[in-house]
Amino acid sequence: MHTQSVDRWQHDHIFGQDQQRVGEKRTLIVIAVTATMMVVAITTGIMFGSMALLADGLHMGSHAVALLIALIAYIYARRHASDERFSFGTGKVNALAGFTGAVLLAVFAILMAWESVDRLLDPVPIAFNSAILVAVVGLAVNGGCALILDAGHSHDHDHHHDHNLRSAYLHVIADALTSVLAIGALLTGKYVGWNWMDPLMGMVGATLVARWSVGLLRTSAGVLLDHQAPADLRAGITKALEAEDADRVADLHVWSIGPGIWAAELVVVTDAPKPAEHYKGLLPDELHLVHVSVEVHRCPGPD
Repeated sequence: MHTQSVDRWQHDHIFGQDQQRVGEKRTLIVIAVTATMMVVAITTGIMFGSMALLADGLHMGSHAVALLIALIAYIYARRHASDERFSFGTGKVNALAGFTGAVLLAVFAILMAWESVDRLLDPVPIAFNSAILVAVVGLAVNGGCALILDAGHSHDHDHHHDHNLRSAYLHVIADALTSVLAIGALLTGKYVGWNWMDPLMGMVGATLVARWSVGLLRTSAGVLLDHQAPADLRAGITKALEAEDADRVADLHVWSIGPGIWAAELVVVTDAPKPAEHYKGLLPDELHLVHVSVEVHRCPGPD
């Protein structure tokens, strides 16, 4: 057999993963903003002896690390997209980074809850004016970062599947939520005297962040463990292939190999077998199947 006759059935497994994603640029901007505010908060906290400012700076630093992991994942996936060691490209690096970010979110939630309980049992004096200022600045910064990460999502096909971007977004939202709850609690403590509202709001925030973490852990782990694609996607494949009465899909496996892209392996049983390319051609482009393997069998009997 000539080499040229084999080449037509061969292809790469990059699937566009060598292209820079929108999430990479957004994450880089957010890291720059967060790192700058971290340095400012830590520096002013040391200069003015403010524990609130220093704590907020260290808090921002923990999320900057999580955002840095997301950025490294984007760069690694793009630069190693053509590495043949990855069977279906580097798309799952995205899910791995999202899973790691979700774990960090869970740790952050545990630390929030622990600190809140400790403050509730052993209250400490609160410098309300300084703490409120820090919380307001933090809210403004994190709100802006959230808009940067979320901007244009409605125009991106893969944003629902980009677990890496989702992780970065949730870290920023967690910071913003902390600031909102802190502002409400601190204002209540300053003007009503309910100092216990501060640790109570901390526990509320920890609960919400924990829920976000669990959701992201489930979705990203599903990709890493090759969970079947959503039912509507599998139904779309079956409908397209069973358009002719003689054809039936006997076995179907569809799994994610990157943000918004899927691979499929399927078995078609039919009275009138056709080449595998015929069945691949029946699959609509909007299903975003980038790697399809088809096995065709002739039906052995009238049933």
